[in-house]
Amino acid sequence: MRTTTWILLASMTVGGGATRGFCQSGAMVPGTGTELTQVGDDFEQADWAYIPNNPKSTEDINERQNTPVGKSKNGRWFEGIKRGHPDIVRRVETPPGGLPGSRGALLLQSLYTGIPNRPSYKMHQEDFIGNVQYRLGGPIPISQAPSMTTRVYLPPIDEWERRSGPHFAFRAAVETTKTTKKQRFLFSSSERENEVYWPGLFIVLESKHQTRREHDYAYFRVRANRNGGDFKGPQITTTGWWTLGMSFTPDGKIHYYAKPGVEDLTREDYITSQFPYGYRCERFRSFFYNVVNGDDGKHWTTPWIVDDPKVFVRNGSRVAQQRRLSR
Repeated sequence: MRTTTWILLASMTVGGGATRGFCQSGAMVPGTGTELTQVGDDFEQADWAYIPNNPKSTEDINERQNTPVGKSKNGRWFEGIKRGHPDIVRRVETPPGGLPGSRGALLLQSLYTGIPNRPSYKMHQEDFIGNVQYRLGGPIPISQAPSMTTRVYLPPIDEWERRSGPHFAFRAAVETTKTTKKQRFLFSSSERENEVYWPGLFIVLESKHQTRREHDYAYFRVRANRNGGDFKGPQITTTGWWTLGMSFTPDGKIHYYAKPGVEDLTREDYITSQFPYGYRCERFRSFFYNVVNGDDGKHWTTPWIVDDPKVFVRNGSRVAQQRRLSR
C-alpha cells in the first residue's frame, strides 16, 4: 500500500470535549446491525457506468437545475440537483491496499466545480449522492439506528490540489422537525416544519504553498457542533486508504468515526458525538460525497477514489425485511 507520512502526530482532542479513542455513552459504531443491500455499492460490475446527462446542474450559482439529472446505470447514484456532479465519475481499478478481493472503485474528480467553462476563481463543491430514500421508499426513522460507512483513498500529498481549504467530504442528509414562531399583529403562532441538514466529515488541507508551514497539514473537520459551527477533528498523518463512518442513534445524536486502513470501524476510531445546529436527528435520507476545488479552470480537484459505501440499521422492520431478501 502506497502511503505518504508528512506531518507529526498532534493532539486528538476535538470539539465538545471528546477525545478520539474515548467512546461517549450511547455512541454506536458505524456498521452495527444489518446491511441494507438495496443501497450502497461495491463497484465490482465491469459494466458499471454513470450517465451524466450534461449540462450538470448549477442551481446554487445561477438557479439552473438542467434536468434530467445525471444517474448511474444501476440506479444507486444520482447528481446533486443543487450543485451538480463531478466532471469525472468513473469506475477504476482499486488502488493497492484496498478491501480484500476488491477489483473496482470509483474515481470522483472535477475541473469546473461551478459553471462549466466559466471559472469563478472561488471555491465551489459538487455532490454525488447515494440513492437511499427513493430505493427504500422513504427515509429511515432514527429509531432504527442507521449508520453509514465508506472507504476513501487519499492519494500521495503531491497529487492534491495545492490549495488551503476543504477538498473532500463524506456527509449525510438527515431531517428533523423545526418549530417556527410567527407573529401577526397582536397574535403569535407556532408552525412545525421539516428541516433538512447535512452533517459530515470534511478533509481539509493547510497547504505549504499558501501558508508559512514547512509541511502540508491535513485534518478532518466536523460539521457541526450545537451552534452550527464546524470544528477541527483529528489530524491526518498518512495517505492511502481510510475508513470513515457516521451513526445516528435514537436519541437524535450523530456520532463520527475515522481510521486509516480498510478494516471495519471499532470503538477505538471514535471522534465525537454531536447534536449539529442543536437539532435532534429524526430521519436519515441519504449519504453523499463532495469534491471541492478553487474553480479556476486550471487546477483539478484532488483525484478522490471511494469504495464500498454501505448503510446499516440496528433496529426495526428493515432488519427483518433484509433478512428475508438475503435468503
